[in-house]
This record gives sequence, C-alpha cells and structure tokens, in this order.
Amino acid sequence: MMKTTEKQRTIAKEVSLTGVGLHTGENVTIKFLPAPENHGYAFKRVDLEGGPIIEADANYVVNTQRGTNLEKRGVKIHTSEHVLAALVGLEIDNALIELDSPEPPIMDGSSKFFVEALEKAGIVEQEAHREVYVIKDVISYKDEDTGSEITVIPSEEYQVTTMVDFGTKVLGTQNATLEHLSDFKMEIADARTFSFLHELEMLLENGLIKGGDLNNAIVYVDKEISEATMKKLEKAFNKEKLSVKPNGILDNLTLHQPNEAARHKLLDVIGDLALARVRIKGKVIATKPGHFVNTQFAKKLAKIVKLEKRNNVPKYDLHQAPLMDVTQIMNMLPHRPPFLLVDKILELSDSHVVGVKNVTMNEPFFVGHFPGAPVMPGVLQVEAMAQTGGILVLSTVPDPENYLTFFMKMDNVKFKRQVLPGDTLIFKCDLISPIRRGICHMQAYAYANDKLVSEAELMAQIVKTKPEK
Repeated sequence: MMKTTEKQRTIAKEVSLTGVGLHTGENVTIKFLPAPENHGYAFKRVDLEGGPIIEADANYVVNTQRGTNLEKRGVKIHTSEHVLAALVGLEIDNALIELDSPEPPIMDGSSKFFVEALEKAGIVEQEAHREVYVIKDVISYKDEDTGSEITVIPSEEYQVTTMVDFGTKVLGTQNATLEHLSDFKMEIADARTFSFLHELEMLLENGLIKGGDLNNAIVYVDKEISEATMKKLEKAFNKEKLSVKPNGILDNLTLHQPNEAARHKLLDVIGDLALARVRIKGKVIATKPGHFVNTQFAKKLAKIVKLEKRNNVPKYDLHQAPLMDVTQIMNMLPHRPPFLLVDKILELSDSHVVGVKNVTMNEPFFVGHFPGAPVMPGVLQVEAMAQTGGILVLSTVPDPENYLTFFMKMDNVKFKRQVLPGDTLIFKCDLISPIRRGICHMQAYAYANDKLVSEAELMAQIVKTKPEK
C-alpha cells in the first residue's frame, strides 16, 4: 500500500432518492450520509430493528444472480453494484448508505441518478490521506466454466477495459474503456443495465423482476417473439403496444451509445471491485465479465493486499556501515540515554529515513514493564519512530543542535505484535507531504523479525530554542 498526498473524501451532507427495487418491486428510499475517515462504504438497513450495517466487502457476497448480493448475519443487500460504482466513479472514499428495503432503487438501470444525488450533496475533503494499492505484478482470475477472466496489470492510474461477447447477432462483440476515473460521470454513469428476451421471459415467469419496466433496462431481442409472448410482455410492462426496433431492442428505448452494453459491464466491474475495499493503481482488463467473476477477483485482490500489508517488510543489511552511528545521532537529536531510542540510521533522503534500535534486556523500561514478562511499551515504539523521523526533519536545517522536535498529533496508531528483549527494531518513516515551516507529516512503521509490529501517522514540528548569533 502506498500513502498518497491526496486526501480522503466524503459527502458534505445527506441526500436521498426514492424509487422501486428491480427484483422486489417494493418502493425504497436510499439515503447517502457522510462517513468518517477510513470508514469506506457500508449499507445500513433502517427498516430492521437495530439498523444493522453491512460493509461493502467481497467476503459478504452470497449470490451473484441478477446482481451482486451481500449478506451478513442474515441481513441482506441486493444489487449493490450500481450504487458502489457511483461512489467510486466520483472518487468518494467514505459513505454510509441507508436503505429501508433489501435493495436500492433501480432508477433507470444505471448509476446516473446516484451520481447526480451525490454531486448535489457536495463532496468534501477530509484530513486523512488516501492509501492506494499499486499493482506491480499481473493478477488474474478466470472462470473456466464460462471463460470469463479479469486481469489487472501495472498502470499509472486506475483504468478499466471491458470486452464482451454474448454470441448473439443482435449484440455481438463490444469493448469499452475508461482511461481516467474522472471521466466516469460523462462516459459510463448513464450506461443502463440490459437483458436478453429469453432471460426476461424466465424472470417474469418466476416472479423475479417485479419492479421492471422498459425505462430501466435495455431488452435485446435474441429470438423470434410469438404473438402470445408479446401480449404477455405488454401486460407485464403495462404497455398497450410493444415493438422491436431495427437495432433489435424492444420498444422505444434509444441507446445512449452504440456500445452501451459494454459500458454497463464496465460500470458493474467498477462497482463490484469496490468490494475489495482498496483503491487500485493499475489497469483492469475484463473479458466477458459478470458479477461472479468480478466478485471472485475482488476477493482474491483483497487477500493479496491483506497478505502484502502483513508481510511488506523492507529488507536492509544490518551489518553494513551505518549512515549515522549513535554519536552522530546525538549530535543531531537532543535526546540522551535512557530516552534515546535510535541506535543508528541506515538511510536518509529528502522524503524518508530508516533507523534501527537493538532492544536488550538492559532497557530501563523493562524494570517495570513487565518484570516477569518484559514487553517494550507501545508508546515507546511510537517515540522511537518519532525520533527516527526527527532525524529526517532536522536534516533540513543547518544547525539541528539548536532545535527541539515536538509532537503535533498522532493518528491511526496500531500495535500488531509484541517487541521483546533481543529484537532488532527497524523504523521506516516516509513523508506524506513536503516539510513546510518545520512541520513534518509522515507515515511511520516499525518492524521486527520480518513482521510489522507497529505503525502510526505522525505530525511533528521543529522549534528553534537558541537565537541566532
């Protein structure tokens, strides 16, 4: 994961829409609400006791028939993909989605109305910075039964290409590409869902599409329609007369683009991959995508990200001559034993620093923490990371001995594993934003035994203590 200079975003105020659920036929109100930093996307069923919440997570996918359906502890959300695509497409990081029904309203079968509502609410920046998963190697998932496949390859930004082939003359082969996420609203958001006539007949016969009409789905006629079937469709859609247009579409819908089907499949891919709960820097290539392959790929990607987060330990030669030894560190830092918690500096650049501490049983804090089972206090791990970062910020001034470094804030502090006597701690601090007016904002990590043991987002400021002569 890479911490970026971009800020997380949410909406400025709540906004709601009302419509009909495609498969339930029920009236439903969807409400988007602002959410705190690092919240991500989550659905809340306000029609159920206690208002249970289901996070938009691939691990909760239970069914991908006629949409991506989530379930957590018996609480369900149907057809989540169009809503999630709108949030991703507008680069909104955090939002709570309230529903008074199991599924969002279908609206016109696209993300258009959700995008419009979110823009009406306004989009605001938050304090926390975004993390992005940078694709460095090719990752793929293929469904051998259908031939559907999704691959992601390295790229400078999040891009998506879909290639669809339904083996029918009426639709044929189509491609669609989104080069920049900022183009989602104009190029993808209004692409409507579609169905083939033979699928529609089955859904109607089994009562599985109660909220449909010809304004929220494109129907491709891939077979001859008998008079009896046509009358059945006219009754189902409450139309006096239906017809098939020359381009093979039922009734009077006009395509927004010739490749609207491929564009809608791209919309679905974006919405389904949101369930990986990670922003992607890479190009997604989806061949014959569908909700099953999309969500399986999202699960695979989420597992890879989790594993890399856990094991992403930088490698350093601890036997090499240090860039700075402890004497040189004391020439720069005001700290002294027993509170000097950095033994040497291995790397130092304009944007990062790497330090080392050898933890021994002779550390004074082990006398009281805990005498029978010594564990290095977490707060001292943070202090050690801060001292390492202090080297970074003090290296920007010509007389570091005349400055003190003070904490301004600490965010997202996490302790993963115990640090014990005999461990060698490696600290890595990376600037989140350039140092300005002596203020250093950095992401810090501590590693031991090839594992991440603690991390924190730190902000500190250096203050001159001695006047210039």
